[in-house]
Amino acid sequence: MTDFVHPTLLLVLGALPIPFLRGLIRKIYLLLIPALAILAVLTMQPGDYGAARFIGQDILIAKVDNLSIVFATVFTIMSLIGMVYALHLTCAGQHVAAFVYVGSALGVVFAGDYLTLFLFWEVMAFASAYLVFAQRSRQAIRAGFRYLMVHITGGLALLGGIIAHGLTVGSLRFGPIESGMDVGVYLILAGFMLNAAVPPLNAWLTDAYPEATVTGAVFMSAFTTKTAVYVLARAFPGTELLVWLGTVMALYGVVYAVLENDCRRLLAYHIVSQVGYMVAGIGIGTEMAVNGAASHAFAHILYKALLFMGAGAVIYVTGRRKLTELGGLYRTMPLTVALYMVGAFAISAFPFFSGFVTKSMVIAAAGQDHRALVVLALTMASSGTFLHTGLKLPYYMFFGTDRKLEAREPPRNMLIAMSMAAVLCIAIGVFPQPLYALLPHPVDFEPYTTVHITESLGLLMFTALGFVLFLKALDPENTISIDTDWFYRKGARRFLWLAENPLARYEKAVSDVSETTVLPFLHGAARTGLRIDHSKVDAVVNGVARAILSTGEALRHLQTGVVTQYALAMIVGVIAATAVFAVMWR
Repeated sequence: MTDFVHPTLLLVLGALPIPFLRGLIRKIYLLLIPALAILAVLTMQPGDYGAARFIGQDILIAKVDNLSIVFATVFTIMSLIGMVYALHLTCAGQHVAAFVYVGSALGVVFAGDYLTLFLFWEVMAFASAYLVFAQRSRQAIRAGFRYLMVHITGGLALLGGIIAHGLTVGSLRFGPIESGMDVGVYLILAGFMLNAAVPPLNAWLTDAYPEATVTGAVFMSAFTTKTAVYVLARAFPGTELLVWLGTVMALYGVVYAVLENDCRRLLAYHIVSQVGYMVAGIGIGTEMAVNGAASHAFAHILYKALLFMGAGAVIYVTGRRKLTELGGLYRTMPLTVALYMVGAFAISAFPFFSGFVTKSMVIAAAGQDHRALVVLALTMASSGTFLHTGLKLPYYMFFGTDRKLEAREPPRNMLIAMSMAAVLCIAIGVFPQPLYALLPHPVDFEPYTTVHITESLGLLMFTALGFVLFLKALDPENTISIDTDWFYRKGARRFLWLAENPLARYEKAVSDVSETTVLPFLHGAARTGLRIDHSKVDAVVNGVARAILSTGEALRHLQTGVVTQYALAMIVGVIAATAVFAVMWR
């Protein structure tokens, strides 16, 4: 491995000295490590690295190819942008958690076997959960525990699937699954889909992301779901189920965003929607579709982080995050407004912004595969994205009713990070070829055709007209909508009631009987000793054995079902055990 430096080592080991550094030295260090990780990714060559044997299995620490490089490139770039955004923080814990989080996500991207993948998969869950707990509010702590509960459940499903699949195929190598769909494969798919926030396994995202710290939410928006997109692209390309799940995701997130009042919760639902495009592209499975999914993940990480940074800047300055409490900030935060709108245009697929050259590739791949319904649904979802993220949210957050809030631009490092992401969103939109060159398959797609530009602008302008005409109907309400998290929010409460009432009373009754009857009897027996007549025990045992044999012979001749025979055998066994116990304690 002399010609390969794993970026995970740089970030995870690089997290260790952070608590001991102070001031300017810490800030330089926080930027240096991600910069070195970017350099490590840009200079690595395709190949297998770190092959070994562990518990009788072949382990491959790093598998480098075009698919892993495109995700690793944007992950390391985002780690640098995120660190610039968080540079003002004095809390070392958040920096450490962010380093470990990014490093474990890179560990998943390069994992060549399922054991390595599972290890980093679980580390990623716990590191990201810290970014929720670090907010320290009551709501954040509750959301953090729910987040962990869901991800531990998903991790157990993944582990069970890995074991079952490994026993079936005799190998734990991570790659395209060609053995057919069995129980193990379905469990692996379920574990991956949970992290991708595929409905109904999505509510953890919109529950936890709004409760994370301002800087933590930026990191969380970039890594967990896109890591899941990567593993789906690696293991399940061409899986028909994913086409329809991804299409439903794209619409599902847009519909729920209509109901949202919390600015970051609204953006979180649009993560669900945008990841739906990627999942659908992976399900289609053609070279263009997989290229579209990978390129859209690349673009999405940057523009979604920019949107979360813009919303986070507002929360940092005003302390408010509900649209019903915001408005009129364009006067005091003009730079934040401008940078946010770059992200809004990118996610809405405006020409000359990154989403235009990536999202359209997925839709075009669906069209080439003769999937008219998928094309229609994804196009409708794109219109809804512009309606809420590009129009509704900035209108009510920055314009709308002036709430007379005392506000200012956020710290300079936050503006610099937003500017870095904004420049990349525009650069990818204007010059898509460098991104296309990174993709796993050769690209034969031209986004800037007259028809495509005209259709996109027509759809966007029609959406803007609808926003103006129905503005009053889109007014946010001071409510919160419960998604499928209802089941574990309410279900957990019901389970605790059951544990604290009927089960606790039953346990107390059993304990009382034990203390008043069983334990005194056992203590007395221990003091006086056991009086066992071994000849009688032998006689009883022999008799019981003969009875069981004769009963079995009789059952064999009886015309009874298996269940009946099993019940009779159980009765005989209980009688025999009771007889032996009675003789021993006579």
